[in-house]
Amino acid sequence: MKIKEYMDERFPSLELIPSIYNQWGLGIHFCLGENIYQLKENEELNLKRFRIVYDQISTIFNELFEHNDDILLVTNMYKHKTKCVRKLKVYQPYLKCKNDLKRIHVKTYPYPFEIDKAEEYEMQQFSLLCKPRDLRVTELLKAASNEDFPLQPRFGGYSIDYPDVFFVNITKDIIFFIYDDRGCEVIALDFERIRPLYEKHHDWVEEYKYIYQEGQN
Repeated sequence: MKIKEYMDERFPSLELIPSIYNQWGLGIHFCLGENIYQLKENEELNLKRFRIVYDQISTIFNELFEHNDDILLVTNMYKHKTKCVRKLKVYQPYLKCKNDLKRIHVKTYPYPFEIDKAEEYEMQQFSLLCKPRDLRVTELLKAASNEDFPLQPRFGGYSIDYPDVFFVNITKDIIFFIYDDRGCEVIALDFERIRPLYEKHHDWVEEYKYIYQEGQN
């Protein structure tokens, strides 16, 4: 299954770009890092915070995804239309089987954000149908959260903006997005799929939306 076919069928009004939580009626917005600042007083990175972030996102992922779930690993790369860019280093370092690289689909879209001269840029969306067991998940999650800081691992090959990576669970109809070390978003077709996550990790929740529950109160 290709990502456009899946999104059109299951999440037809959703654009797969940052702030999926704000676009959908059922979801959870998590705040990461336990309010520990990224830098110490001497301006060094506070690695304690990042260890907490890595633990939180791994916990969330493991409670949303099982090894045999079918998922689409989707990456948005933002680039200048005419300038050459290096090969995107999101899939190659984190796939256990390099032959899977041959199955990646790519489609080009207009640049999705409002900036000056937006017409000079574009978004290339890469997607791969796989299973969590096919990925080096721990390192992939860390790279997704290391966007703003010189920490390893990191995604490479991008030109203007750090790539956005979405984990789309097509078995459970759940989408998980880490926007950086500050937080992540989870949306679902059925809130019951993510209710246990909400109840178990309520202290991490920044906001949540459950439109049917709100309508009953």
